[in-house]
Amino acid sequence: MPSVSKYGRYIYPMKMCFNVLGWLFVVLFSISAILQYNDPDPFLWMVIYGLAMLVTLGFLFKKVPSLLPFFLGILGLFGFFYVLPEKFEGFVIGGGDIKNIEEAREAFGLLIIAVVMFILAIRIRFENRSEV
Repeated sequence: MPSVSKYGRYIYPMKMCFNVLGWLFVVLFSISAILQYNDPDPFLWMVIYGLAMLVTLGFLFKKVPSLLPFFLGILGLFGFFYVLPEKFEGFVIGGGDIKNIEEAREAFGLLIIAVVMFILAIRIRFENRSEV
């Protein structure tokens, strides 16, 4: 039976959508953490993607307060602007200076984490309010 909320008639399809997207990002963040093994600074990026994966997993099991993904989203956004190279030369090796390309990849990885964390924080906040 679908769940009923004061914000809308049926919220079951939205819950299923967030569960599917949550599991998708758990897998994507895990793969990203594993692929960092070849990186010049693998430990840092494995921790970053691993933490994003754990928070997303916590979201799926409803064990994360909304402030945690919100805080990680802010850190990811600051990291994006900090790591973003002055001259963006794309993501493909051979299209410019390898250092700029690597920094662009890292920056946009942080931007993806930030966007996902903000969405999770908003969803957790929405779920908490709909139960009232």
